Amino acid sequence: MQQHKPQLNSVELLQFYNLRVTNCRKAVVELLQKATHAIGQPDLEKRLPQFDRVTLYRTLDTFEQKGIIHALRDIAGTAMYALCEDCTEHHHYDNHIHFECEVCHAVSCLDQVFVPNINLPKGYTLKTVRFLVSGVCNRCQTN
Repeated sequence: MQQHKPQLNSVELLQFYNLRVTNCRKAVVELLQKATHAIGQPDLEKRLPQFDRVTLYRTLDTFEQKGIIHALRDIAGTAMYALCEDCTEHHHYDNHIHFECEVCHAVSCLDQVFVPNINLPKGYTLKTVRFLVSGVCNRCQTN
């Protein structure tokens, strides 16, 4: 199983996934590596104005296909992106809790929270599990 190695810099990470290193890909990886929570495409566009919307969309799509990032939807339905820990090109291990703060609207992955195994009735096929919990994050509670 290919694994995301957090210690890799942006160039090494792109090379690890056999992707061509471009300025946009490098910038997106670096931004996601520094992020403390999931980031939406509108926020990426604001933080990386040197790249157009289509280029960013294609970069995110490629990263998701390769297993570098996973997408989640916030309460409003906006796609948010976070680096994957153990995803591969053929399987996303993103069945974990996502937490959206009702104050700052940051969405965070809570990998340490136990997610029960889901046993579906015969004839059903599990494709995606989405767990979104809302409340107040630890940063907003201390402010």
